[in-house]
Amino acid sequence: MLNFLPAKLIGFLSFSLYILNTIFWLLPILLFSLCKALIPLGFSQKIFSYLLDLMASNWVATNSVIQKIFTKTEILVTGLDDLKEDDWYLVLANHQSWVDIVVLQRALHGNIPFLKFFLKKELIYVPLLGLAWWALDFPFMKRYSQAFLRKNPHLRGKDLETTKKACAKFKHKPVSVMNFIEGTRFTEKKHEKQGSPFKNLLKPKSGGISFVLDAMGEHLTKIVDVTIYYPDGIPNFGDFVSGQVERVHIEVHTLDIATELGHINFSDRNDRIIFQKWLTQFWHDKDARLEKMKQNSQALGEGK
Repeated sequence: MLNFLPAKLIGFLSFSLYILNTIFWLLPILLFSLCKALIPLGFSQKIFSYLLDLMASNWVATNSVIQKIFTKTEILVTGLDDLKEDDWYLVLANHQSWVDIVVLQRALHGNIPFLKFFLKKELIYVPLLGLAWWALDFPFMKRYSQAFLRKNPHLRGKDLETTKKACAKFKHKPVSVMNFIEGTRFTEKKHEKQGSPFKNLLKPKSGGISFVLDAMGEHLTKIVDVTIYYPDGIPNFGDFVSGQVERVHIEVHTLDIATELGHINFSDRNDRIIFQKWLTQFWHDKDARLEKMKQNSQALGEGK
């Protein structure tokens, strides 16, 4: 709407509004987080969780409005018809830029429950934000290294048990858990260093997703397979907020976890091998999809 303004001015105005919007919603989120911590009654906890998710969703919705006012970025999404806000999802996407998170929030908002990420247990002690993440029911995970477990074998499996207890709340509350399987953003340098067998992706890391499925398998029903492509080249956050990203292409595919994986016992070596084979094929399919999106975009004369 206001994309006729100079890029630097657009970037300043939109980023300033992002900050104001974050502060506006963070204050009540922190207040209700404190109430949730101080009133540990089951009924009140559910009410606070609902209200907190609503506030977080409104934060995302307002950010999307800011983008539409100041930038001309067109996000073209296919595959949203199979999604709904009252289901349990594991969202898996390729990762190219910090912009991915903002784009995913905008594209999936109102179609699935508010996106949440598994966080390291230590992050719960981050001032203010740790309390907010806890109150928003972000799953915290405790992972012991193999070296630590060799010295303390009695703690083997304790990290998973702790995480499963933390995720029990999702039995009756729909949730979307986000995971970037590559573990880091794609760059040509990383791609070359890895010797990745995928043309457009880094190697998938099975550790994080297997931990999520092991801890939350009974609470998750669908995989939301998201493929993100930037026809104009991979942007940084500054490019995005200043309106320099013209379009983003997103393909969404919904998979049934029971049909795709059945029951995987991650403590069983054979099951872990089966899962690794599935993940490798899943990632090859995504690589082929991303390559097709790139070719179609070039055929239309879009981007670089």
